[in-house]
This record gives sequence, C-alpha cells and structure tokens, in this order.
Amino acid sequence: MAAGAHMAGPAVRSAVTAPAGRVAIGVCSEYNRQVSDVLSAIFDQLGGLQSLVRGKTVAIKVNMTGPTSDKLNSMPNQMTHWVHPQVLGSLVALLGEAGATRIRLLESAPVGTKPLEEFMISAGWQPKDLAGAAKRVEFENTNFLGSGKTYARFMVPGGGLMYAGYDLNHSYQDTDVFVSLAKLKEHRTAGVTLSMKNCFGITPCTIYSQEAPEDEPSIVPVGFRAPMHSGSRVPPKSAPQPVVESKDPTFRVPRITADLVASRPIHLAVIDGIYTMTGGELPNQGKNTIHQAIHPGLLIAGKNCVCTDAVATAVMGFDPMADRGTPPFEKCDSTLRLAEGLGVGTRDLARIEVVGTPIAKARYRFPTLTQLTT
Repeated sequence: MAAGAHMAGPAVRSAVTAPAGRVAIGVCSEYNRQVSDVLSAIFDQLGGLQSLVRGKTVAIKVNMTGPTSDKLNSMPNQMTHWVHPQVLGSLVALLGEAGATRIRLLESAPVGTKPLEEFMISAGWQPKDLAGAAKRVEFENTNFLGSGKTYARFMVPGGGLMYAGYDLNHSYQDTDVFVSLAKLKEHRTAGVTLSMKNCFGITPCTIYSQEAPEDEPSIVPVGFRAPMHSGSRVPPKSAPQPVVESKDPTFRVPRITADLVASRPIHLAVIDGIYTMTGGELPNQGKNTIHQAIHPGLLIAGKNCVCTDAVATAVMGFDPMADRGTPPFEKCDSTLRLAEGLGVGTRDLARIEVVGTPIAKARYRFPTLTQLTT
C-alpha cells in the first residue's frame, strides 16, 4: 500500500432538511420487458430522470447481500433476497438514456479483493449485459480500498447517532448522484430493509469487521461487519469512533443506518418488490424463523429515501409511524423515525404524495416477524 493510502480523504458534510416528497408505485408482475416500461413510467411520475442525472456520474448501491450459496429452497437469490439483474439492467439503461455520462455499480462483495463482476458471474449474472446497457458502466467492489488511493470520510451532521462519521470506498464520494437499489424485505434488527438499510452494506470490512486492525484499515477485507451489529469492538483508530456505547443490535443497526443516509444522502431510491421473501433479510438467519418466498409484483421509487421507505413500509401492511414494540419494529427502534429526526425526510404519509398505484391497491401484507417465528 502506498504511503498514506489508508488515510481518509476530505471530510464530506451534507446539510439536510426534512422535506415532504413524492413516491411512485408501479405494478409489475414479472422480470421481463415490462420492468423497463414500469420503471420508465414511475420515473416520469417523479418528474423524470434528466434533471437529476444528465451529464453526471451516477453510483448505484446494489443489494446483493450475503454469499451466493445462501438460498431459500434452492431458488435464485434474486427471486428472494437480492435485487434482480433485470431491474438493475433496466435502471442502468434508463439512466443512460436520461444522459448519465458514467454509471458505477457498487456492492461490498464478500469475495476479498476480487472484482464485483466475478461475484456477479458466480451468481449466474451477466455483467457484460449490464455494462452494455449504457455507454460507460463501471463496477467496484466497495468492501475495501478498491481502485481508490484513500477512503472517503463522511461525517454525520449533528455529530452522529452511533458513530461521528464513516470511512467508505471512494466511489461513494466520487459521484454526483447516489442511487440505492433495494429489495422489499423485513429485517430482524431493523424492522424493514429497504432503500436506507441497503446502505448499511456500504461500510467496508477492511474497517468495520471483527478482524480489522486496531490502528488502520486492513488491505484485504476479512470476515464480516459483525461489530457493526454487536458493538464487540471499535473501528481502527484512523476511522471516526462511536459517540455512544451499546452492544444491542436492535439499537445499533437502526442508528447506523440513519447515520449513513444522513452523511451519504440518497438521491434516488428504487425498491424491487416483484418477487421477494418474508422473515428477514437472508434466507438462513433468525432462529426458528419461517422464511417464505412471495410475489408482491411491485416496483417503488422516490427521490427521498425516508418518504420512499415509509410508503414501502405501508405497502407491506405496516404503519410507518410505528416505533419499538409495534410491527414491524417489534424488537427494534425505527430507522424511519431516526432518519426523520436527522432531517433526512418525513415518514408521515399525510405529507407524502403517492403517485401511480395507490397504497391501498398495491398493499401486500407481510406477516410480522413474531408470526413467522415458530
């Protein structure tokens, strides 16, 4: 590693307010050509993509959480807990048509320092097709330093709920527009995992894993970001440190998520709810939890992540104004409330304009995690 390569780059602070927003819901029954048509329609209902992306670099955080071997009933991961490549490819194409000059596909792939494309190929995806969907498409495994020379530092406005700031791969800074492409799912320690919780995975394991060194990031990512859940250790001294002490995942995970979306704002949230699963974020997590493959047949998008996740939460049959003790936050704090408190956006449906398919017509009630526990 070159001298200083482990050091974080210039601090990034983002002033946030608490705006109301518009969220679009589209009915989409299968992963085929209609995905592009439905996405195009809901983006038009949001005011179009051109003003957001023309002439700009766009980074897309893709939800491919967990190893390729983690499957539900031998189903392809993209049919249960990953976003589907059809949705990603259609999104890339539409961004390109809207004038984006460079599109970066990002994920903290659990394959060491291997390229993200290799992880996609191991999952049966065709990165060549994704690369061909627009003029200039790049891939980055953001689980380590990658092609950058330094980590980018994102400080949380107001000082942070869990950490003062976060050191991330350069690609999260070297972009004009940040897109979170998420799956419509429940989560054991965050209640729901949508566009905001998708960003929990932008934290590199070179810094936030149990095996990270005490003083500076490791060169190769080893292990998983367990300390982010458990508080079992702090990041290396070179990274911003915790501002509160807690070892409770149901306290930590929602706060880290809110911190991340306040410090690295999402400009476009897209949620794949065509096929998904109940019972949590991964097929084999949660003791005695029943995981079920389901088919809501929906795509949801918005330009404010809190508003988008609030509408998605309502579509799942839950109250976005709920907090700890009420589904989907039976045993955890609400990321929606915490992010709202940081000024990222509103979770109040009365202040959110829903266009396209109404919530009442789109609603696909998810069973609560308590109901799915034997």
